[in-house]
Amino acid sequence: MPYTLYTRVKRGVFSRRLTHEVVEKTLKELNAASAVLSVHCIGDTRMRRLNATYRGKDKTTDVLSFSSREGMRIDMNSAEELEDWGDIFINIPQIYRQAKEFLVRPKEEYARMLIHGILHLAGYDHIKPKDARVMFPLQEKILRSINIDG
Repeated sequence: MPYTLYTRVKRGVFSRRLTHEVVEKTLKELNAASAVLSVHCIGDTRMRRLNATYRGKDKTTDVLSFSSREGMRIDMNSAEELEDWGDIFINIPQIYRQAKEFLVRPKEEYARMLIHGILHLAGYDHIKPKDARVMFPLQEKILRSINIDG
């Protein structure tokens, strides 16, 4: 389960231990323990630029996933053979804002958004209600298996 963690912001809400556990448990749930991905913890300015460039939305957001297999759902039966799944960008200031808004701890919101990003790399989506009914319960199931405080 190789992954790379890049940080452009001060630590706080995220740690290598929490990131490792979230990536490991999410990929295990997806039967893709050997998948490779990159996690980028960034701020509002970079996230807004990415969101504007790649989604046409000139505002910040919480998480963006860029799949190396864009538009293709990953076959979990053969996922072990895949190497690079892609990149996940998490906006740490937005994580703090959402945690406050949703009355959850920032570490929990960080874990939730990291799981969310990995699920997007695996081909899950939530645009259609029927897809959301699959993705969000899976996201929360994985989140419940994480030891947030480690």
